[in-house]
Amino acid sequence: MRHGIVLFTSDRGIRPAALAIAAEERGFDTIYVPEHTHIPVRRDALHPSGSKELPDDRYLRTLDPWVSLATCAAVTSRIGLSTAVALPVESDPITLAKSLATLDHLSDGRLSIGVGFGWNTDELADHHVPADRRRTVLREYLEAMRALWSEEEASYDGEFVSFGPSWAYPKPARGRIPVVVGAGGGPQTMRWIAQHADGWMTTPREVEIADRAALLRREWVDAGRDGEPEVRILVYKRPTEEEYADWERAEAHELIWGVPDAEPDDVLRYLDKLAARVRA
Repeated sequence: MRHGIVLFTSDRGIRPAALAIAAEERGFDTIYVPEHTHIPVRRDALHPSGSKELPDDRYLRTLDPWVSLATCAAVTSRIGLSTAVALPVESDPITLAKSLATLDHLSDGRLSIGVGFGWNTDELADHHVPADRRRTVLREYLEAMRALWSEEEASYDGEFVSFGPSWAYPKPARGRIPVVVGAGGGPQTMRWIAQHADGWMTTPREVEIADRAALLRREWVDAGRDGEPEVRILVYKRPTEEEYADWERAEAHELIWGVPDAEPDDVLRYLDKLAARVRA
């Protein structure tokens, strides 16, 4: 089982590149960062916790994920680069496809992306994404980007994305960039993942992971997919033995451990303790 770390990046505390170096030195497999382009001051959307208020002000201060990961790529050679989670529908898909393919090319194929549908519908609205169509928009974005990544003369004709035959380089180093969806593991989401993505990333407080992973694998087979879906688990507290057992039954591929966006010395001490725990 792989072990990743996720830093809720902000404009204070440890920088992503410094953390990536330290994480790679300690044997972690992937570094993840989040995305919010902005947070509207007036907001009707509830936080996933069910609160009208944000848990803290980091949501207002997140760094651009692709610039952050590019700095990580420049100072490391092995660690994977990913997001928990990115919001592709808040960018232009043609431009985003170029940015992601470039990052993957320059990092020698180390990029995967965790994507979300977007809980902050007020944020989505500022990007002209209708809340009730956000899954359709994300599907079209992924399809269009994959066309640009894989076809010599790519084109796409959808409701939200449309462009004629075009050349676009570079292509991803492995011919593709894996996409996992970070969302609650209900039946509709598992069916969507099986049809349009490469795997599932849990929400931090997801329970009964093994049952949900089994549902995803059934949907995967029904969708006629080869291989098996990735299962990545966001860990928000010290796990119990029962939780570890549930993750083993789920045949999880990676556990993603949160680290604080604190001063570098504090984060490195935390990372040392975490590395010792996951190696135990």
